[in-house]
Amino acid sequence: MLTHMPVAYIALGSNLGNRADHLRAAARAIDALPEASITTKSPIYETPPAPGSAEGQGDYLNAVVQIETTLSPHDLLTALRDIEHQHGRERKEKWCARTLDLDILLYDDQVIDTPDLTIPHPHMHERWFVLKPLCDIAPGTVHPHTKKSLDELLCDLPVAGKRTKITW
Repeated sequence: MLTHMPVAYIALGSNLGNRADHLRAAARAIDALPEASITTKSPIYETPPAPGSAEGQGDYLNAVVQIETTLSPHDLLTALRDIEHQHGRERKEKWCARTLDLDILLYDDQVIDTPDLTIPHPHMHERWFVLKPLCDIAPGTVHPHTKKSLDELLCDLPVAGKRTKITW
């Protein structure tokens, strides 16, 4: 008998050090989790830092991976934070430069709002650098709060700054 395996979408970002290597290593680490498997990867995009970011940051590389996992959302968050830490992530202040940033964007159709985890990601519908790679792999997916497809949300956003596609 086949059972449903939860599907989650994870955003990967880096703007310090060898950004592409950080994303590639993170994808390998996620795929190596015994309770998770990457099923799809978006292209990698180079974009300027989000508005409101700390001054003087370099451009980011961003991508999204789709995974199947038996980890609960909170256990997945713990595993992702461990991967960030292993790759030199320091959580000094909000929206500062980072070697690696891993965010759970969606986890099946769940809506979670706890002090340490919010799903869907609270800002994903406002950020081109998140929605574009997410739309590349899950365009018809509906945002649980807005009830709009990811494609519709992406069309609502202005495209700011340069955007360069990079291969894995």
